[in-house]
Amino acid sequence: MPEFSYIWIANSPEGTVSKIDTRTGVELGRYVTGPEADRQPSRTSVNLVGDAVVVNRGSQLGGPGSITMIAAVEERCVDKNNNGMIDTSTGPADVRPWGQDECVLWNHFIPSVDYPRGPRPVAWEGTVDQGGCALPNPRVWVGYYDAGSNTGIFRRLDGATGQQLDEVTVTNWSGLNFGPYGGAVNKNGDFIVVGWQQGPLIRIDAETLQVDRWAFPQPPQVQQSWSYGMALDPDGNAWIASAGSAVGFDFASQQWTVIPTTNQSMRGVMVDRQWRAWYAVDGSASFGCGLAVVDTQTKTLLQDLVPLPGCSTPVGVSIDVDGYVWVVDQGANLAFKVDPDTYQIELTVTGLVAPYTYSDMTGGGLGLVVNPPQG
Repeated sequence: MPEFSYIWIANSPEGTVSKIDTRTGVELGRYVTGPEADRQPSRTSVNLVGDAVVVNRGSQLGGPGSITMIAAVEERCVDKNNNGMIDTSTGPADVRPWGQDECVLWNHFIPSVDYPRGPRPVAWEGTVDQGGCALPNPRVWVGYYDAGSNTGIFRRLDGATGQQLDEVTVTNWSGLNFGPYGGAVNKNGDFIVVGWQQGPLIRIDAETLQVDRWAFPQPPQVQQSWSYGMALDPDGNAWIASAGSAVGFDFASQQWTVIPTTNQSMRGVMVDRQWRAWYAVDGSASFGCGLAVVDTQTKTLLQDLVPLPGCSTPVGVSIDVDGYVWVVDQGANLAFKVDPDTYQIELTVTGLVAPYTYSDMTGGGLGLVVNPPQG
């Protein structure tokens, strides 16, 4: 991982994404995320050198979506106007108009037809050289939904240019209206995606583009047919947020694990280097507000609810380079940094605008599978 550590959080109704230093909590940049009038950014993904992509779900009025790449440091930005300096945002009060921030490097149009079917799952590949050093400009996956044909559509893009390299379609998707919802890439570069409510879970092979598919568990195996956020553990196995259950899938044995909880509305999830899966518990459903914690090695529930004072609607979780747990709260317009051992809130970032991000916002999830803990 790079020496710096940022978390990238989408301000959905504002059409921007915030770059925040995870050690200080200071917002160092805020960027317009696309050319669309109603951009609606959602998922973000961070690669092994810290650069980010953000996905715009598209307009609620019927507009298409897109994906935008932003360089994390000025050394990788481009002096487009040749004035000898990088013109870029310096914080939340310095948002440059679309096309005028020189750290926003490319935007790729997604031909989705409306907001519910727009792109959501997104993940960089984690390419390294023989010495284990991260290589710049890896490829990036993104997926969206064509409701008319009930098809999930997945594109792999060139990370340097945003040009499309591959496209994979998955017919008879069978999930509900929002289609492909959460995604992550394993150590091999395979794209793993879960659909919103009722699955399915799929894996696209990075080399052959072959698709493997598994039906999501149904009641009574799980309390409800609810599949939401997804992350991978150090072995590359999937952990999914469900209503009343933390659900895992082992790709080798092709077996599901269902761990009951009392929380009926769990959203985003991320796994740390101690094999703990951290689930956002959505307080808007009156089942508590904070985090649930699962040991993915022993497949046991560690904490049914870690309350976060002041939280409202936690939607996303990410792990920073120092192992702290970040919780993005849409309803409270803030993000919490939480100590994973004491559960104390280390700092709170304010000034966000209905933030709605539950993906690998820091690159910690990608680093976990590329360089898993030993032992």
